[in-house]
Amino acid sequence: MAAGKDKTEIYVSVDIEADGPIPGPHSMLSLGAVAYEAGGRVVGEYSANLETLPGAQAHPDMAAWWAGFPEAWAAARTDPRPPEEVMTEFADWLEALPGVPIFVAWPATWDFMWVYWYLVRFTGRRPFSEHGIDMRSYAMGMRRRPFLRCGKNYLPRRWFSSQAHTHVALDDAREQGELFMNMLRENMAGED
Repeated sequence: MAAGKDKTEIYVSVDIEADGPIPGPHSMLSLGAVAYEAGGRVVGEYSANLETLPGAQAHPDMAAWWAGFPEAWAAARTDPRPPEEVMTEFADWLEALPGVPIFVAWPATWDFMWVYWYLVRFTGRRPFSEHGIDMRSYAMGMRRRPFLRCGKNYLPRRWFSSQAHTHVALDDAREQGELFMNMLRENMAGED
């Protein structure tokens, strides 16, 4: 934790777009993040597109998937910057937040893998430490149902955002961030 930073939790909804299943042989294309205070106030947003890794190639299955979303693909390939530059800027942004950044995603296992690998590889920093919340697991705890019965089609409509899921990283970070904040508010209202 940075010097002078209190233990206020800042929930950072993160979404990435990639051209394959794992970092290294494939590349992260786009990164979007929205930071929220526990009460739901947005305290910052971050978005950037990344150049592909040297020697990396798109996985054929992902290339075929992207072919179905040409507008999102175009958005992810607009003004890409070197990963070193993007990840340093992102780490600086996270460390400047007014509290401890907590990674939030659906699924966190996917997005965290990419972000953590890129942060360590290009900055040597771990601003999230290993603090992360998988939203589906959080829903499982709230709903008291098995993991496979906590997909988005099993969640109450009142939790959902009106934001569209576009496969543009910042849009999707907003959408899932609003979903998480609705879940968090409801869960905290039932505190003992």
